[in-house]
Amino acid sequence: MIPFPNIAPEIFTIHLGGLTLSLRWYALAYLAGLLIGWQIMVAMMRRDRLWGDRAPMAGDAVDDLLTWVILGVIVGGRLGFVLFYEPGYYLANPGQILQVWQGGMSFHGGFAGVIVAAWLFCRARGIAPLRLADAMAVVAPIGLFFGRIANFINAELWGRPTDLPWGVIFPGEAAQNCPGIDGLCARHPSQLYEAGLEGLLLGLVLLAVVRAGGLRRPGLAFGIFLAGYGLARMFVELFRVADAQFITPDNPLGHVVGGPVIGLTMGQVLSLPMVVLGVVFILRAWRRAPVPATA
Repeated sequence: MIPFPNIAPEIFTIHLGGLTLSLRWYALAYLAGLLIGWQIMVAMMRRDRLWGDRAPMAGDAVDDLLTWVILGVIVGGRLGFVLFYEPGYYLANPGQILQVWQGGMSFHGGFAGVIVAAWLFCRARGIAPLRLADAMAVVAPIGLFFGRIANFINAELWGRPTDLPWGVIFPGEAAQNCPGIDGLCARHPSQLYEAGLEGLLLGLVLLAVVRAGGLRRPGLAFGIFLAGYGLARMFVELFRVADAQFITPDNPLGHVVGGPVIGLTMGQVLSLPMVVLGVVFILRAWRRAPVPATA
């Protein structure tokens, strides 16, 4: 077993009179993912040869896109959590829907929010949506990597109990509540599994696709991201503890479809359509001739 590292969720805290301001690792992860992704997208938009003919938009336009993406992440992520995970609670307490600082964000909701925001941005600027989707897919794993590392630092979204040598002893009463286990309880560091698969591995695959001329096939990178994330998330859900509201004595694994032993978690249910759509986009992109390169 590996003891949980002594890392506080807050990087630093400042007290100004009666006001307390803290910079948390989770907020820094969001900022790092957005800023690094923004810089890479600017560089991609300034290299026409990556796209065959020309980039879908000017590099300077990425600055405006960033604002739309941030709004899409926040609004979509929050509404996704409310609708997918705790609709009953927020229906009874609607005033807490806007209290995002209390926690509660959904990746699938945030992803949907980004899709809507990017589509509206394309409509307003006359940009080909599929080509912009490819560019955003290439940089998305960066944010996923940092976000999952922040989940680990926050000691949240941990995995099921395990006796494997890399099992982590997460702090807190909930993490140490492991029926049938006496003493310290080690769990799968599922956040790190996701960081490695959704972030690092998927990012390297998409980088290889770009280097091989994949951006000349509109929809290919986007499809690989959809299918890659969906498969990675569905796999990690086999080791990750489901959200508490889905776990009951008769359904200890928190399945929302199927039975208590064989079934699908909410994360798998939401990821399955991503895999199907991803395969569709990959096949469509591969069947079409690539955009010819200009001299």
